[in-house]
Amino acid sequence: MIEVENLTKTYGDRVAVGGISFTVKTGEAIGFLGPNGAGKSTTLRMLTGYLTPTQGTIRVGGIDAVKDPIGVRRLIGYMPESVPLYGELRVDEYLRYRARLKGVPRARVSARVDSSLQLANVTDVRHRLIGQLSKGYRSRVGLADALVADPPLLVLDEPTAGLDPNQIRQVRDLIRGMAGHKTVLLSTHILPEVESTCGRVLIIHRGQLVGEGEPGTLRGAQDGGQVLVIESRGPSEQLVAALQSTKGVRRVLETQDVAAPGQPVAVRVRLDVESPAVAEAVFAAVAAAGLSLRELRREQTSLEDVFASLTTADAAAGEHNAASTPGSEASSTHTGVGP
Repeated sequence: MIEVENLTKTYGDRVAVGGISFTVKTGEAIGFLGPNGAGKSTTLRMLTGYLTPTQGTIRVGGIDAVKDPIGVRRLIGYMPESVPLYGELRVDEYLRYRARLKGVPRARVSARVDSSLQLANVTDVRHRLIGQLSKGYRSRVGLADALVADPPLLVLDEPTAGLDPNQIRQVRDLIRGMAGHKTVLLSTHILPEVESTCGRVLIIHRGQLVGEGEPGTLRGAQDGGQVLVIESRGPSEQLVAALQSTKGVRRVLETQDVAAPGQPVAVRVRLDVESPAVAEAVFAAVAAAGLSLRELRREQTSLEDVFASLTTADAAAGEHNAASTPGSEASSTHTGVGP
Protein backbone atom coordinates (compact mmCIF):
# COMPACT_ATOMS: atom_id res chain seq x y z
CA MET A 1 0.00 0.00 0.00
CA ILE A 2 2.84 2.39 0.91
CA GLU A 3 6.34 2.28 -0.56
CA VAL A 4 8.86 4.85 0.71
CA GLU A 5 12.43 4.93 -0.58
CA ASN A 6 15.22 7.29 0.48
CA LEU A 7 12.71 9.88 1.69
CA THR A 8 14.49 13.13 2.59
CA LYS A 9 13.33 16.57 3.68
CA THR A 10 15.73 19.42 4.43
CA TYR A 11 15.24 22.98 5.64
CA GLY A 12 18.40 24.87 4.75
CA ASP A 13 21.24 23.05 6.46
CA ARG A 14 18.97 21.05 8.75
CA VAL A 15 17.91 17.55 7.78
CA ALA A 16 14.40 16.94 9.14
CA VAL A 17 14.08 13.51 7.49
CA GLY A 18 17.25 11.82 6.31
CA GLY A 19 16.77 9.15 3.67
CA ILE A 20 14.33 6.72 5.32
CA SER A 21 12.83 3.73 3.52
CA PHE A 22 9.97 1.43 4.52
CA THR A 23 6.92 -0.37 3.17
CA VAL A 24 3.42 -0.88 4.54
CA LYS A 25 1.35 -3.78 3.22
CA THR A 26 -2.34 -3.51 2.47
CA GLY A 27 -4.41 -4.22 5.57
CA GLU A 28 -1.59 -3.61 8.06
CA ALA A 29 -1.94 -1.44 11.15
CA ILE A 30 1.41 0.29 11.71
CA GLY A 31 2.48 2.32 14.72
CA PHE A 32 4.69 5.27 13.71
CA LEU A 33 6.66 6.49 16.71
CA GLY A 34 9.20 9.20 17.37
CA PRO A 35 10.09 11.82 19.99
CA ASN A 36 9.61 15.54 19.59
CA GLY A 37 11.49 16.84 16.55
CA ALA A 38 12.25 13.37 15.16
CA GLY A 39 10.73 14.08 11.74
CA LYS A 40 7.59 12.02 12.32
CA SER A 41 4.96 14.64 11.45
CA THR A 42 7.11 15.88 8.56
CA THR A 43 7.09 12.33 7.17
CA LEU A 44 3.31 12.07 7.55
CA ARG A 45 2.83 15.38 5.74
CA MET A 46 4.97 14.15 2.86
CA LEU A 47 3.05 10.86 2.71
CA THR A 48 -0.25 12.72 2.53
CA GLY A 49 0.90 15.20 -0.11
CA TYR A 50 1.03 18.30 2.08
CA LEU A 51 4.83 18.62 1.80
CA THR A 52 7.07 17.92 -1.17
CA PRO A 53 10.13 15.77 -0.40
CA THR A 54 13.57 17.18 -1.05
CA GLN A 55 14.59 13.76 -2.32
CA GLY A 56 13.22 10.22 -2.54
CA THR A 57 10.03 8.56 -3.70
CA ILE A 58 6.64 7.82 -2.16
CA ARG A 59 4.12 5.51 -3.77
CA VAL A 60 0.67 4.98 -2.27
CA GLY A 61 -1.51 2.36 -3.91
CA GLY A 62 0.87 2.44 -6.88
CA ILE A 63 0.51 6.22 -7.32
CA ASP A 64 3.54 8.51 -7.15
CA ALA A 65 2.79 11.00 -4.37
CA VAL A 66 5.12 13.66 -5.84
CA LYS A 67 3.83 13.49 -9.40
CA ASP A 68 0.16 13.01 -8.50
CA PRO A 69 -0.49 14.28 -4.93
CA ILE A 70 -4.22 14.73 -5.61
CA GLY A 71 -4.51 11.12 -6.74
CA VAL A 72 -2.82 9.97 -3.53
CA ARG A 73 -5.08 12.12 -1.36
CA ARG A 74 -8.11 10.35 -2.82
CA LEU A 75 -6.81 7.14 -1.23
CA ILE A 76 -6.09 8.63 2.19
CA GLY A 77 -8.18 9.62 5.18
CA TYR A 78 -5.87 11.96 7.10
CA MET A 79 -6.48 13.09 10.65
CA PRO A 80 -3.79 15.60 11.69
CA GLU A 81 -2.99 16.15 15.36
CA SER A 82 -4.58 19.59 15.44
CA VAL A 83 -7.69 19.02 13.34
CA PRO A 84 -8.70 22.13 11.36
CA LEU A 85 -12.50 22.42 11.62
CA TYR A 86 -15.08 25.05 10.70
CA GLY A 87 -16.51 26.05 14.08
CA GLU A 88 -19.50 27.87 12.56
CA LEU A 89 -20.80 24.70 10.85
CA ARG A 90 -22.83 21.95 12.45
CA VAL A 91 -21.20 18.52 12.54
CA ASP A 92 -23.57 17.06 9.95
CA GLU A 93 -23.12 20.06 7.65
CA TYR A 94 -19.35 19.90 7.94
CA LEU A 95 -19.16 16.20 7.11
CA ARG A 96 -21.47 16.61 4.11
CA TYR A 97 -19.28 19.43 2.86
CA ARG A 98 -16.14 17.33 3.34
CA ALA A 99 -17.70 14.32 1.66
CA ARG A 100 -18.49 16.35 -1.45
CA LEU A 101 -14.97 17.85 -1.48
CA LYS A 102 -13.57 14.31 -1.36
CA GLY A 103 -15.60 13.24 -4.34
CA VAL A 104 -18.23 11.09 -2.64
CA PRO A 105 -21.12 10.69 -5.14
CA ARG A 106 -24.13 12.79 -4.17
CA ALA A 107 -26.34 9.72 -3.83
CA ARG A 108 -23.97 8.21 -1.23
CA VAL A 109 -23.23 11.31 0.85
CA SER A 110 -25.97 10.74 3.45
CA ALA A 111 -25.02 7.10 3.94
CA ARG A 112 -21.32 7.89 4.25
CA VAL A 113 -21.95 10.72 6.74
CA ASP A 114 -24.18 8.47 8.86
CA SER A 115 -21.56 5.70 8.82
CA SER A 116 -18.68 8.00 9.77
CA LEU A 117 -20.74 9.56 12.59
CA GLN A 118 -21.42 6.10 14.01
CA LEU A 119 -17.84 4.85 13.66
CA ALA A 120 -16.44 7.95 15.37
CA ASN A 121 -19.23 7.87 17.97
CA VAL A 122 -20.41 11.44 17.42
CA THR A 123 -23.99 10.77 16.28
CA ASP A 124 -25.32 12.48 19.43
CA VAL A 125 -23.81 15.84 18.41
CA ARG A 126 -24.50 15.74 14.68
CA HIS A 127 -26.73 18.85 14.85
CA ARG A 128 -24.50 20.91 17.15
CA LEU A 129 -22.12 23.68 16.11
CA ILE A 130 -18.53 22.44 16.00
CA GLY A 131 -17.31 25.56 17.80
CA GLN A 132 -19.42 24.60 20.85
CA LEU A 133 -17.95 21.10 21.17
CA SER A 134 -15.33 19.95 23.66
CA LYS A 135 -11.81 19.09 22.52
CA GLY A 136 -12.60 15.38 22.70
CA TYR A 137 -15.67 15.72 20.49
CA ARG A 138 -13.78 17.87 18.00
CA SER A 139 -11.10 15.18 17.78
CA ARG A 140 -13.75 12.59 17.01
CA VAL A 141 -15.30 14.84 14.38
CA GLY A 142 -11.84 14.92 12.80
CA LEU A 143 -11.81 11.13 12.87
CA ALA A 144 -15.25 11.06 11.22
CA ASP A 145 -13.86 13.39 8.54
CA ALA A 146 -11.01 10.95 7.88
CA LEU A 147 -13.55 8.12 7.51
CA VAL A 148 -16.29 9.85 5.53
CA ALA A 149 -15.01 8.98 2.03
CA ASP A 150 -14.29 5.35 3.05
CA PRO A 151 -10.59 5.55 2.04
CA PRO A 152 -8.42 2.41 1.88
CA LEU A 153 -5.63 4.12 3.89
CA LEU A 154 -6.02 5.97 7.19
CA VAL A 155 -3.24 8.20 8.51
CA LEU A 156 -4.06 9.12 12.09
CA ASP A 157 -1.87 11.57 14.03
CA GLU A 158 -2.66 11.36 17.78
CA PRO A 159 -6.30 10.26 17.25
CA THR A 160 -6.99 9.81 20.99
CA ALA A 161 -5.64 13.18 22.17
CA GLY A 162 -8.18 14.81 24.48
CA LEU A 163 -10.41 11.74 24.75
CA ASP A 164 -11.57 10.18 28.01
CA PRO A 165 -10.73 6.52 28.80
CA ASN A 166 -13.99 5.16 27.38
CA GLN A 167 -13.56 7.12 24.15
CA ILE A 168 -9.94 5.96 23.87
CA ARG A 169 -11.09 2.36 24.15
CA GLN A 170 -13.69 2.94 21.43
CA VAL A 171 -11.07 4.37 19.05
CA ARG A 172 -8.74 1.45 19.78
CA ASP A 173 -11.55 -1.01 19.07
CA LEU A 174 -12.28 0.84 15.83
CA ILE A 175 -8.66 0.58 14.68
CA ARG A 176 -8.46 -3.10 15.61
CA GLY A 177 -11.74 -3.73 13.77
CA MET A 178 -10.26 -2.26 10.59
CA ALA A 179 -7.40 -4.77 10.55
CA GLY A 180 -7.33 -6.54 7.19
CA HIS A 181 -9.92 -4.18 5.68
CA LYS A 182 -8.04 -0.88 5.75
CA THR A 183 -4.40 0.08 6.04
CA VAL A 184 -3.77 2.21 9.14
CA LEU A 185 -0.72 4.34 9.91
CA LEU A 186 -1.06 5.43 13.52
CA SER A 187 1.15 8.10 15.07
CA THR A 188 0.90 8.43 18.84
CA HIS A 189 2.95 9.04 21.98
CA ILE A 190 0.86 6.53 23.99
CA LEU A 191 2.92 3.40 23.55
CA PRO A 192 0.50 0.91 25.16
CA GLU A 193 -1.98 2.11 22.54
CA VAL A 194 0.41 0.98 19.80
CA GLU A 195 0.93 -2.42 21.41
CA SER A 196 -2.81 -3.01 21.65
CA THR A 197 -3.71 -1.93 18.10
CA CYS A 198 -0.71 -2.31 15.78
CA GLY A 199 0.96 -5.39 14.37
CA ARG A 200 4.17 -3.59 13.45
CA VAL A 201 6.08 -0.52 14.64
CA LEU A 202 8.32 2.03 12.92
CA ILE A 203 10.49 4.20 15.20
CA ILE A 204 12.09 7.38 13.85
CA HIS A 205 14.72 9.43 15.65
CA ARG A 206 16.48 12.57 14.38
CA GLY A 207 15.24 11.92 10.86
CA GLN A 208 16.43 8.30 10.75
CA LEU A 209 14.51 5.04 11.00
CA VAL A 210 16.07 3.41 14.09
CA GLY A 211 13.65 0.56 14.77
CA GLU A 212 11.21 -1.55 12.76
CA GLY A 213 9.29 -4.75 13.44
CA GLU A 214 6.60 -6.36 15.57
CA PRO A 215 6.45 -5.00 19.15
CA GLY A 216 7.42 -8.38 20.59
CA THR A 217 10.34 -8.72 18.19
CA LEU A 218 11.63 -5.27 19.08
CA ARG A 219 11.43 -6.03 22.77
CA GLY A 220 13.45 -9.19 22.27
CA ALA A 221 16.05 -7.52 20.07
CA GLN A 222 17.44 -5.10 22.64
CA ASP A 223 20.90 -6.71 22.53
CA GLY A 224 19.83 -9.33 25.04
CA GLY A 225 18.98 -6.54 27.48
CA GLN A 226 16.81 -6.95 30.53
CA VAL A 227 15.13 -4.67 33.04
CA LEU A 228 15.80 -5.00 36.75
CA VAL A 229 13.68 -3.32 39.42
CA ILE A 230 15.45 -2.40 42.67
CA GLU A 231 13.82 -0.97 45.78
CA SER A 232 15.95 0.35 48.62
CA ARG A 233 15.88 2.72 51.56
CA GLY A 234 18.35 5.56 51.65
CA PRO A 235 19.33 8.63 49.62
CA SER A 236 18.28 8.20 45.99
CA GLU A 237 21.44 9.96 44.74
CA GLN A 238 23.63 7.46 46.60
CA LEU A 239 21.65 4.49 45.24
CA VAL A 240 21.71 5.74 41.64
CA ALA A 241 25.44 6.47 41.83
CA ALA A 242 26.14 2.95 43.10
CA LEU A 243 24.01 1.39 40.37
CA GLN A 244 25.41 3.47 37.53
CA SER A 245 28.95 2.41 38.40
CA THR A 246 28.03 -1.29 38.38
CA LYS A 247 29.41 -3.30 35.47
CA GLY A 248 26.63 -4.51 33.18
CA VAL A 249 24.21 -1.66 34.01
CA ARG A 250 23.58 0.21 30.78
CA ARG A 251 21.47 3.03 32.19
CA VAL A 252 18.85 4.07 34.74
CA LEU A 253 15.40 4.05 33.16
CA GLU A 254 13.34 5.50 36.00
CA THR A 255 13.65 6.58 39.64
CA GLN A 256 10.58 6.80 41.86
CA ASP A 257 9.91 7.46 45.54
CA VAL A 258 7.69 4.82 47.15
CA ALA A 259 5.80 5.76 50.30
CA ALA A 260 3.97 3.33 52.58
CA PRO A 261 1.90 4.28 55.68
CA GLY A 262 4.09 4.31 58.77
CA GLN A 263 7.22 3.42 56.80
CA PRO A 264 10.22 5.52 55.69
CA VAL A 265 10.19 6.55 52.04
CA ALA A 266 11.91 4.02 49.78
CA VAL A 267 13.40 4.49 46.33
CA ARG A 268 12.46 2.26 43.37
CA VAL A 269 14.81 2.22 40.39
CA ARG A 270 14.36 0.51 37.02
CA LEU A 271 17.61 -0.44 35.29
CA ASP A 272 18.44 -1.40 31.73
CA VAL A 273 21.04 -4.18 32.15
CA GLU A 274 22.97 -6.38 29.77
CA SER A 275 21.68 -9.69 31.15
CA PRO A 276 19.86 -11.18 34.18
CA ALA A 277 23.27 -12.18 35.58
CA VAL A 278 23.91 -8.50 36.40
CA ALA A 279 21.46 -8.88 39.31
CA GLU A 280 24.23 -10.41 41.46
CA ALA A 281 26.54 -7.43 40.82
CA VAL A 282 23.69 -5.01 41.56
CA PHE A 283 23.01 -6.75 44.88
CA ALA A 284 26.68 -6.46 45.81
CA ALA A 285 26.85 -2.78 44.80
CA VAL A 286 23.83 -1.87 46.95
CA ALA A 287 25.28 -3.74 49.93
CA ALA A 288 28.71 -2.10 49.44
CA ALA A 289 27.03 1.31 49.48
CA GLY A 290 25.60 0.51 52.91
CA LEU A 291 22.00 0.55 51.69
CA SER A 292 19.26 -1.93 52.52
CA LEU A 293 17.74 -3.84 49.61
CA ARG A 294 14.00 -4.35 49.89
CA GLU A 295 13.32 -5.71 46.41
CA LEU A 296 15.28 -7.01 43.42
CA ARG A 297 13.37 -8.53 40.53
CA ARG A 298 13.49 -8.96 36.78
CA GLU A 299 10.93 -7.21 34.57
CA GLN A 300 10.04 -7.88 30.96
CA THR A 301 11.33 -5.20 28.59
CA SER A 302 8.43 -3.01 27.43
CA LEU A 303 7.94 -1.09 24.21
CA GLU A 304 8.52 2.07 26.26
CA ASP A 305 11.96 0.75 27.22
CA VAL A 306 12.75 -0.01 23.57
CA PHE A 307 11.56 3.44 22.53
CA ALA A 308 13.62 5.16 25.24
CA SER A 309 16.72 3.13 24.39
CA LEU A 310 16.51 4.00 20.69
CA THR A 311 15.59 7.67 20.99
CA THR A 312 17.17 9.24 24.07
CA ALA A 313 20.64 9.84 22.59
CA ASP A 314 21.17 13.57 22.12
CA ALA A 315 17.47 14.17 22.72
CA ALA A 316 18.06 17.64 24.11
CA ALA A 317 19.91 18.68 20.97
CA GLY A 318 17.17 17.27 18.78
CA GLU A 319 14.47 19.15 20.66
CA HIS A 320 16.41 22.42 20.40
CA ASN A 321 16.77 22.02 16.65
CA ALA A 322 13.10 21.10 16.23
CA ALA A 323 11.96 24.23 18.08
CA SER A 324 13.68 26.48 15.55
CA THR A 325 12.87 24.57 12.35
CA PRO A 326 9.80 25.09 10.12
CA GLY A 327 7.64 22.01 9.67
CA SER A 328 8.95 20.18 12.73
CA GLU A 329 6.65 18.72 15.36
CA ALA A 330 5.43 21.02 18.07
CA SER A 331 3.90 18.45 20.37
CA SER A 332 5.71 17.14 23.42
CA THR A 333 6.65 13.51 23.98
CA HIS A 334 5.70 11.59 27.09
CA THR A 335 6.92 8.04 27.35
CA GLY A 336 6.68 7.49 31.06
CA VAL A 337 10.39 6.74 31.41
CA GLY A 338 13.33 8.92 32.40
CA PRO A 339 16.49 9.71 30.45
